[in-house]
Amino acid sequence: MRRLASADFSNHAMQKILLTATDHARNSTGMQYVYPVLSRRAGGISIGINLNPNNACNWQCIYCQVPNLTRGAPPPINLDLLQEELTSLLAAIEEGSLSFASDEAPHKQYGLADVRDVAFSGNGEPTSTAEFPLAVSLVQNILKTHGLERQVKIRLITNGSLLDRPEVQTGIGQIGQAAGEVWFKIDSANAAGMSSINGVDLKPEAVARRLARCASLAPTWVQTCLFALDNEPPGEAEINQYIALIAPLARQLEGVHLYGLARPSLQAQAHRLTRLDPQTLEKIATKVRKLGLTVHVSP
Repeated sequence: MRRLASADFSNHAMQKILLTATDHARNSTGMQYVYPVLSRRAGGISIGINLNPNNACNWQCIYCQVPNLTRGAPPPINLDLLQEELTSLLAAIEEGSLSFASDEAPHKQYGLADVRDVAFSGNGEPTSTAEFPLAVSLVQNILKTHGLERQVKIRLITNGSLLDRPEVQTGIGQIGQAAGEVWFKIDSANAAGMSSINGVDLKPEAVARRLARCASLAPTWVQTCLFALDNEPPGEAEINQYIALIAPLARQLEGVHLYGLARPSLQAQAHRLTRLDPQTLEKIATKVRKLGLTVHVSP
């Protein structure tokens, strides 16, 4: 894959990349690890860090938008290349040789002031790489160099499955110390749901324990994808189980992100999934808010 250095932008007329909330393509700049997206939940430009360029993940969620998703771990991360790519992208935006527009506002020019976060997300579970804490430190240093440490959050979007690893706790602790935050995936609160939605054999007690640990290390939001499966929306019993799982931790959490299917699944089960209407999502959000939690809904 072609590496895109700052000179690639500065030697030409200003380039503008069209971003859309319904397409989070990783290759818009031709980089291996770094990609910009228009994020509904972040509320602006999110610079993604993809530590799983081989499209391998330890989960296999049926709504995942990653093409050719496979089970497995990422290859070793080239931290020098990651540093070069993130530095080059930020410099190009700052210099004005690269800007963004959206499909909703094609004439609006997004720049460095619109960058909301640097998010460890990508094409698999970002904490599965051994270099995760080193990558967090690298991002911290680059943001400081650009004077962006107060403006741009460091976010981790994770399934939380590897929270028992010391190196993962170290990386999340660094994010907490940098005033960043974690978005912790919980799509179901029962073993059968986690098996059918996320493709994992997991007990709700283990999820609760890891969520509590995560919240002790960094500000933590629960993020939940809601949809109808085989035309059946989540039932009342399932929603009650979900609320029961997070209720004991409500005071430790920043809040909950409930979101729908904005982008099509690229998995074999895609035909089984249907978007929920905004009213249904709001009804669920109202129940969760009774825990005293802030709930953001993104249909």
